[in-house]
Amino acid sequence: MIFIAVRFTVRPEHADTWLDRVADFTRATREEPGNLFFDWSRSVEDPHQYVLLEAFADAEAGAVHVASAHFRAGLETMGAAIAATPEIINVEVPQQGWGAMAELAR
Repeated sequence: MIFIAVRFTVRPEHADTWLDRVADFTRATREEPGNLFFDWSRSVEDPHQYVLLEAFADAEAGAVHVASAHFRAGLETMGAAIAATPEIINVEVPQQGWGAMAELAR
């Protein structure tokens, strides 16, 4: 699985509408056959910061995503609203999707 975490700092005037701004990109990505998850969160410490956690089944699925028209459109849409270059973690992990947290298993 390809796991990606991206931290976006959004310009103040777009912070409250960010999820609406990226809604089409989010929907299209979630519909990709190789997408495992694509989840946004807003920071509780900085209201101008969003984190995207996303995963793809394999490198091929990630490449299909990056080559898609909705990816290019999403970059354009996000680029117009960000305050700084996003920060990213992109790693391959030996599992598919979320696993159970053993320390709190029920």
